[in-house]
Amino acid sequence: MIIAITGTPGTGKSELGKELARRNHNVIFLSGFIRENGLLGEYEPETGSCDVETEELDRALAGYVRSSETYYAEGHLSHFLTCSAAIVLRCSPEVLAGRLEARGYSQEKVRENVQAEVLDVILCEAGSPGTSVYELDSTSHTVEELADSVQEIADGKTENYLPGKTDWTGDIDRWF
Repeated sequence: MIIAITGTPGTGKSELGKELARRNHNVIFLSGFIRENGLLGEYEPETGSCDVETEELDRALAGYVRSSETYYAEGHLSHFLTCSAAIVLRCSPEVLAGRLEARGYSQEKVRENVQAEVLDVILCEAGSPGTSVYELDSTSHTVEELADSVQEIADGKTENYLPGKTDWTGDIDRWF
């Protein structure tokens, strides 16, 4: 079984993945997996990223995972994979902008990603048929607290994590 750990860049996916790995969970860091398996496509200058065929990624993962175990697929493409559940990390627009600026993102990229967060883009994309979707607000929680929440979701205690509790639309005027 694969559980996607996804979200807008800067929401804390990688740090959460590292914490889950420290706790001895099976974590697949998609950026590395994609590179190691030759799945990175051509560079797209207009988006500033490389193309990845998610169908090919899905096939490569199918040969990697054992059906009897749970794997967490960390990455902003993970919700496009065949998965049992998707956990979408969320972050307040102001905090997210600060995180992205600290990474050296251009103002255009900061704005683009913050707008995607305000509009729930990843949350909406993750809602495919047959996939349970949950959301975690990483704004003011430690990575340890987020990992505890992931464990609760995996244990079936999902009520506190159902989508719709995170709403950044009050910040829409600032970012549009």
